[in-house]
Amino acid sequence: MTTEIHGHKVDRVIDEASQISDLVGQPKPRVKAKVTDHIDDTARRFIATSPFAVLATRRADGGVDATPRGDPPGFVHVLDPQTLAVPERPGNRRTDALLNILADPKVGLLFLIPGHGDTLRVSGHATIVQDAALSARMTVNGHEPDLIVLIKVQRVLSHCPKAFIRASMWKPEGWPDTSGVPTLAELMKAHGDLDTPLEELAEAIAHDRVTRLYNK
Repeated sequence: MTTEIHGHKVDRVIDEASQISDLVGQPKPRVKAKVTDHIDDTARRFIATSPFAVLATRRADGGVDATPRGDPPGFVHVLDPQTLAVPERPGNRRTDALLNILADPKVGLLFLIPGHGDTLRVSGHATIVQDAALSARMTVNGHEPDLIVLIKVQRVLSHCPKAFIRASMWKPEGWPDTSGVPTLAELMKAHGDLDTPLEELAEAIAHDRVTRLYNK
């Protein structure tokens, strides 16, 4: 018997935890136990080497967003075992993640290190702040962040590299041909139904990438 989900017929809907464990199995004790509630020395060293993280936030309508955050390695500061500080750098001014935090302070961070397969997950409770001393510590290229996201750490765990291995993430010989990938200008024009000529959009985006990495 099939069931229709989002307009597609599927053989079975999984709606109980026991069904998942029956199919996937149970984690080994060492995997189940790899969760802590604070930033210890091992997590601190990982974060200090990471130049990139994905920030997950929840919108007021219940939807979820995931946005990239990047800066020189160690851009996320460990203030103490329970507190992380994430600088807010110039972007497209949508401020989706910040507005989401105001609606729901629960957040998640996935830290990545180029060429390194393991990742680190941190989740907790976020607050948006301004602080002169902390902003000064986060200065890059002479520019201080106007806003900082402080995260009260509640959960920390590591991930194995299987997904990166399967994706050949850090192996150039396994990278896909990107010649057919739409540019940001093409995506913006299509999704926003914009009248602006494509060339004009592309020029504006290129200029923004050069002039607004750290200044407003």
